[in-house]
Amino acid sequence: MKTYDTVRQIKFINIKVPFIIKFEGSGLNKQDIQHIIPNYNRLSNKDTICINQKQIMYFLNNVCTLNFMKKSNQFISGSDDNLIIIWSMNQSNQWVCQQKLNEHTKGIYCLVLNNNEDLIISGSCDKTIKFWMNKNGWLCQQTITDHTGTIYGLSLNQQQNKVISCGYDKQILIIEQSQQDSQWIVIQKIKVETNGSRLCFINDNVFTFQPDSSEQMHVYEINDTNKQYLKTKDVLVKYSKDGYSLFPQQHIKSKWLLVNKNGIYVNLIKTNENQEFSIQQSIQFGSAYLFGHLSDDGQFLMTWDDISKEIQIRKYHEI
Repeated sequence: MKTYDTVRQIKFINIKVPFIIKFEGSGLNKQDIQHIIPNYNRLSNKDTICINQKQIMYFLNNVCTLNFMKKSNQFISGSDDNLIIIWSMNQSNQWVCQQKLNEHTKGIYCLVLNNNEDLIISGSCDKTIKFWMNKNGWLCQQTITDHTGTIYGLSLNQQQNKVISCGYDKQILIIEQSQQDSQWIVIQKIKVETNGSRLCFINDNVFTFQPDSSEQMHVYEINDTNKQYLKTKDVLVKYSKDGYSLFPQQHIKSKWLLVNKNGIYVNLIKTNENQEFSIQQSIQFGSAYLFGHLSDDGQFLMTWDDISKEIQIRKYHEI
């Protein structure tokens, strides 16, 4: 049995809501957590909590998504003001804006970065998915316009040649990169009965999708004959009514663990190579107004909810 136990709670008073929480790097060790000291260094629209040379960034105001780079001292934010910003740390160890990407016409609610860190894929309320390449500066290379509603979820597969997306138009798009000209092409549209904002590749052939406020998480697998993804099973999960999109599904392959927020619950689901799914732990919070993230190695789960008004850090262990 795999579970997460609370090891640290940080209470914040008279601050705005941290809409997005994310770890930088591969997580924290026990000594780091025991020495957490809130250090409010106000920089633009964010605060920083410093943890022994590591940092947990949480954003205020209108920033909805962010990704830390591993090959450079940079991170990317997407926000309600239609902007994607590339942030870099200067010689004074201050985060500064390096470049603003402003081709979206409405807010950005999801964003993924490829392993080479030269491709950003963004989804927006303007119903488009944009592909940004870094060629001596980030430029929009392609736009997908097949969605008819706000895009809330994106996931890139392990091979880095397929993207799945979902939003508020009751469909999932399967987008594949062409081997001939490297363009991204919509190769499949999956109609779903209920809108959803969370989906995630488990491997190149399997992904999961969580319909909003549903007790079932859907599993899709690729058909060997026609190479189309088909729903093959439903996994029962804890659920409640959910109206908040900003807590993406994550799959940590090293631990075969999927985190799936569903209303007031955070479901920790064990996966395996046989596409079997079993609930290991369901953490209940007092509110669906709940945001969080797993560290890259799956060792720590960090959450914030508007009832406790605490950043809570839980550590992974096996019973």
